[in-house]
Amino acid sequence: MPPSRSRPARYAKRRQRRMKAVEHDLSPQQWAALSAAWGGCAYCGAADRPLQRDCVLPISRGGRYTLENIAPACGSCNASKCNDEVTGWLRRKKLDERAFLESHVRIQAELAVLFAEQPL
Repeated sequence: MPPSRSRPARYAKRRQRRMKAVEHDLSPQQWAALSAAWGGCAYCGAADRPLQRDCVLPISRGGRYTLENIAPACGSCNASKCNDEVTGWLRRKKLDERAFLESHVRIQAELAVLFAEQPL
């Protein structure tokens, strides 16, 4: 009987398969612009911590690493959100859902114009 893998190892393998199954097109320049536009964690506003790429629509629910689907998040928010739907998670955490959604739409529109004007 082969040794069983640990739960974290199984989850990591499953995530790796999901990541390979979709096309991710977030460039380093887009990530830098996105991080600068938010000025900190998109959810809690923390600006004194390293930021991670968080999929607004999680990869496990069909999301991808694209300019439209990524928000910068501190490690705490990213880990807490996990693969939850963003609005439900914001409500549970008692974070300002409306402020996030308005900022997300505004920043996405600004960056879409910026990157549409730049040749790849």
